[in-house]
Amino acid sequence: MRSFLFALLIVGLSPIWPIGQNPLPGDPYVIVNKETNRLAFIHENKVAAVYEVATGKTTDLTPEGEFSIIVKARNPYYRKKDIEGGSPDNPLGPRWIGFDAGGTDGRMYGIHGTNREYSIGKYMTSGCIRMHNKDVIHLFDQLPIGTKVLITKEKRPFAEMAAEKHALTKKQASP
Repeated sequence: MRSFLFALLIVGLSPIWPIGQNPLPGDPYVIVNKETNRLAFIHENKVAAVYEVATGKTTDLTPEGEFSIIVKARNPYYRKKDIEGGSPDNPLGPRWIGFDAGGTDGRMYGIHGTNREYSIGKYMTSGCIRMHNKDVIHLFDQLPIGTKVLITKEKRPFAEMAAEKHALTKKQASP
């Protein structure tokens, strides 16, 4: 009985995180550059991957700023035209990664796949960030809810923007 209580106490005082290191603040991180129509996946404060994307038809359509991923969906339903998830007619493709731009609930703006692969690399969306389907499937599994997404229009390299974000996050985390 005594060993059971001891074990219960140890479990109760253990961190909530799974065994291993706690995730770093600001990691992973996503940077979308509307200037180049590229998305960088930042992992362990390094540019782990860069993907070509499509953004808004006009610069004001894809919002700029830092947002949080608040919704993720596999084979998302396209409610605007009542198209089931998984349908080849669905313009959202196989994954939806919604973020809270403009005070929305993560269902208005997102990073998603497409049924129009030819649009990638161009300015063709109503505000979302489109990716090749294979790329969004891979990225989807790397991004937990709460991951920050920076959308910007700059000429600076991703590595420089990531280093700046890391320094700022580290400074904010210091007492």
